[in-house]
Amino acid sequence: MSSEERSYQELHRPASDFSSRSDYLDHELKIMKPRRFGLNLPGRDFRFELEDLVPALAGTIGIIAMYSAVMMSWADGLTQAWDHINLGKEFAIEVARVEMLLPALLFCVLASGFINPRANLAGNHGPMIPLIGAIALAGAHPLALAILLGVFGLLLSYFKGGSKLVNLTSEGTAGGLLIFLGFTGTMSQIGSIQTWATGLQSADIAAGSMGYVGLIVLAVNIVLYAYLARINKRWLAIPACAITGLLVALVLGAGFDLKFETEMGLPNLNPVYWWGSTEEGWMLGLPTMQHFIASLPFAILAVAMWSPDFLGHRIFQELNYPRGTDKVLMDVDDTMTMCSIRQMVGTALGGGNITSSWGTYMIPAAIAKRPIPGGAIILGLLVMFIAILGFPMDVAVWPPVMRVALLVGVFLPLLEAGVQMVKETKDSQSAGICIFAAAVVNPVLAWALTMLLDNNGLIGDKERASKLSFADKIIIPGGVLVVCLIAMLAVGMLEGKYGIPALL
Repeated sequence: MSSEERSYQELHRPASDFSSRSDYLDHELKIMKPRRFGLNLPGRDFRFELEDLVPALAGTIGIIAMYSAVMMSWADGLTQAWDHINLGKEFAIEVARVEMLLPALLFCVLASGFINPRANLAGNHGPMIPLIGAIALAGAHPLALAILLGVFGLLLSYFKGGSKLVNLTSEGTAGGLLIFLGFTGTMSQIGSIQTWATGLQSADIAAGSMGYVGLIVLAVNIVLYAYLARINKRWLAIPACAITGLLVALVLGAGFDLKFETEMGLPNLNPVYWWGSTEEGWMLGLPTMQHFIASLPFAILAVAMWSPDFLGHRIFQELNYPRGTDKVLMDVDDTMTMCSIRQMVGTALGGGNITSSWGTYMIPAAIAKRPIPGGAIILGLLVMFIAILGFPMDVAVWPPVMRVALLVGVFLPLLEAGVQMVKETKDSQSAGICIFAAAVVNPVLAWALTMLLDNNGLIGDKERASKLSFADKIIIPGGVLVVCLIAMLAVGMLEGKYGIPALL
């Protein structure tokens, strides 16, 4: 009987049979045969390993920080946009805890853990966070936005649009996109840490004189990250560096800035409380047709930004997994399906997250050479536990923890992966144009434009262009570019840089 016909249970061998831990993990990836939309069971279809704790911890730290940032942005934006609304930190934390309970159970533990281990976890759409203030001021409604985003995502996944766009993106274009996202994200986190440090003020030290705290936190973690990379333990980066950032900041006297304010317990899990009245929860009531119209361009933009996001996560698996592991690589269309359903369900329950493929889980999972299901189940249970416990959320959002976790767990690995992909002159040309266009406008439009130029042989590999059909060269890339451009013009994304006012 060939290995293709034998089950995972039959092919599994204990770690003691292998010369190294890495060889054992490679073997596990090669023999897994996950069931798509079926019941996957521990022992029969996958195993829990110590390495699964790493992406679970990394994803937990990352998602607490991201959810908190999203909800605080909604609170600030809606308070500015509506006269009768006054939302603050307490509201933001409660909504974040709503997002961390039922959606974690349904879409981490059940969906990606047991039902379809090829669908990456549905996490947070980081690039949309800076736009939330503009979304609220445009008159959008979180629930209307979620419904539209979910419907558009389901349509794209049904027609296999996500995987098609991934296949049409060359290595040069993808590499340039990852380099830009990694570099700009790295600089942003460094700036945020320094801003926090220079703003520290204690009773004994004059304000602004503790900027050295941020510098030392960064310096220690750079050395630790380099050492982990040297000994091939980079998958430990998020928990190791986040804990180190916490301890270094405390030792240097910044602990007075850490406040424990979140109490143990459950948030209000009644959707009627959040959406049924204009005097409770979000204080918006149910969405009207006007809310859907205002939310429409942002929903289109968010879905258009999914493909490059998903692409980056799948590429990370491909770069770190051995050959012959196609069966455990994340399926872009299945991930899009789960993200779409999670978007609608999570917001209907009272949440406000804008979802996407979970990068702070997938990137460390790929580095640790682990498939999706084991870590997904641990992560879901861990997120639910912390949401109930409460006070760990205060630690996770403290800058020397949150910023360091995002720095070493997302942005530096993205930067490294992008550099690895740009190997030849033709790739560097596409990457350079993508980086340039991203700096001029933004990464989404840069990806769409570079894909159009690359697929037509105007830049990059001309031989590749000759093998593509007319639809692959013109219709699909051109359509994506037009959709992205119209959506950005509609919501005013080009107003800040170039003074082009929003069409809506």
